[in-house]
Amino acid sequence: MNITAEMVKNLRDKTGAGMMECKRALEGANGDPELAIDNLRKSGVLKAEKKASRATKEGKVMAVISGDSAAMVEILCETDFVSKTDKFQDFVKSVAEKAAGIDCNGCVSEKLNEQEKDSLTGMIAVIGENMQIRRAVSWKLSGKVASYLHGGGRIGVMAEVEGLDDENALNDLCMHIAAFNPAYICEKCISEDTVKHEREIAAAQLTGKPANIIEKIIDGKINKWLSEVCLVNQPWIRDDKTSFKKLFPNAKITRFVRWEVGEELA
Repeated sequence: MNITAEMVKNLRDKTGAGMMECKRALEGANGDPELAIDNLRKSGVLKAEKKASRATKEGKVMAVISGDSAAMVEILCETDFVSKTDKFQDFVKSVAEKAAGIDCNGCVSEKLNEQEKDSLTGMIAVIGENMQIRRAVSWKLSGKVASYLHGGGRIGVMAEVEGLDDENALNDLCMHIAAFNPAYICEKCISEDTVKHEREIAAAQLTGKPANIIEKIIDGKINKWLSEVCLVNQPWIRDDKTSFKKLFPNAKITRFVRWEVGEELA
């Protein structure tokens, strides 16, 4: 029997299962929708759909660099035990590789979720836990890219740099980002409103001091704040007496991402 797109859509609307799963179930049932539902139940797909409301707080971040593309994904599951299994980690890697293949330069979470809906549903059925492709980014490269995973993928970092080819230095940069979690690359990345707000906070802490001293103290506080939040200004991971800007004055960090499994999203 010819399985039409409308038949697949109707079964998907009834069950919430993926398109390919619905098509296979209908083919196995010779087009009978009730028998197809039974087939889905027997295969465990419907059980997977029912798990969708369960909390996902564990998981793994994975980065992949391939040719002139790079990608990083975060996939969540329910337990730390599952996040450490080979099956789960192999799935995360395969999704990251597919993310790198998406012709886009930025966030690809929506595209990837649509593309991998059926494979995710199948994994939920096999593993027995709810899973979620939480976020994904894909870059088309213009500089040198490095990545670093900390804690078995609890924290993932990917950074792109122009004017720096030293693999060890690039690896140290990613480790630094993982350890110090900078908010910005450099001072130019911070809006005037943000700096103004920080100056207002600093000024509010100095009530009662002479006016000719306040501005100098505020400048000192802002410089200290910049050294804490700007990647190129932070004390370097290998030597806290220097910084990335001092070590590599001709290098330019064009972008970076640092994700921690389950962290609150802005």
